[in-house]
Amino acid sequence: MDVQAVRARIAEAAARGGRSAATVTIVAVTKGWPVERVREAAAAGLAEIGESRVQEALAKQAAWPDGPVHWHLVGHLQSNKVRSAVGRFALIHSLDSIRLADALEQAAAAAGLVQDVLVEVNAARDPHKTGVLPEHAGRLVAHAWTLPHLKVRGLMVMAPLTDDEAVIRGTFSGLRELRDRLATTCRLPPASWHLSMGMSNDFEIAVEEGATLVRLGTILFGERKP
Repeated sequence: MDVQAVRARIAEAAARGGRSAATVTIVAVTKGWPVERVREAAAAGLAEIGESRVQEALAKQAAWPDGPVHWHLVGHLQSNKVRSAVGRFALIHSLDSIRLADALEQAAAAAGLVQDVLVEVNAARDPHKTGVLPEHAGRLVAHAWTLPHLKVRGLMVMAPLTDDEAVIRGTFSGLRELRDRLATTCRLPPASWHLSMGMSNDFEIAVEEGATLVRLGTILFGERKP
């Protein structure tokens, strides 16, 4: 796990974007890996850990209850997993509907806490992917903003699977522009909202375009064995 090499690439990309590398946080995605890899990530200075499945994350949390890490849910959240997820993740990256917002609000209220979330945007308009369409994101943010036990902390996107850098860059720049508009509507400085975008194959473009959270798995841990 060559974290320093990855950090160097992030720093170079941030400089190209006219930013400080300090504004970018790595979320180490340990989906499919045992809890020992989470320990290795923490030892390498990676305190933000991403998981795609609630049950897998809960099992790792139980195996390392005092781990000095913050857990992120970066995968789709099903309604039947909401109660299990609330309060167990520092940040849920995948709020994608008013129905899910209401379910999260109900569960967070019952638990007596405020759950931080990101609104997931389906910028590619892929019918096989989750996320709210860009033109509906404002309505979802406005609704979530009225819920006292949810706190919208920004937006998340997954770039389309393509080798066309212009398409990837357009996805990321479009999310940044959407973030800027929505944050202003909420009377917040846009820089106070996260942009969760970029994975192992495109994180440098994402950083150049303003990512504050990059979700990295393969580049840190290698390919998972089948």
